[in-house]
Amino acid sequence: MSGKTSVLHVDKPWGHETIWAHTEHYVGKILHIKAGHALSVQYHERKDETVFLLSGSMKYWVKLDPEGDLEEQRLQRGDAFRITPGTIHYMEAVTDCDVLEASTPHLDDVVRLKDRYGRVGTSAP
Repeated sequence: MSGKTSVLHVDKPWGHETIWAHTEHYVGKILHIKAGHALSVQYHERKDETVFLLSGSMKYWVKLDPEGDLEEQRLQRGDAFRITPGTIHYMEAVTDCDVLEASTPHLDDVVRLKDRYGRVGTSAP
């Protein structure tokens, strides 16, 4: 149904996320990552996402070759990057960053492999 929607603010150990769109077809988020902090080393089984760096500078670590190591992708303001299901990745903020994320609606599809804040398993909003 058309009209105003609720906006959800979720505190995270690395900053916070604002979920501004959540439908059965897509999700829109803004991730605020504090300088020096990083998200989990993770992959998604179903979730397909694309990020756009609104502000700041970050290292996006991505395993592009299934047989290789994580590779550093430097993102600056205005850069975009797509992550398809099964791709191991994580974001690390060089400066405070605001990241726009558009994805499929699978919010709880996060398989954490490593987390500097001690979180394990999957996450939900």
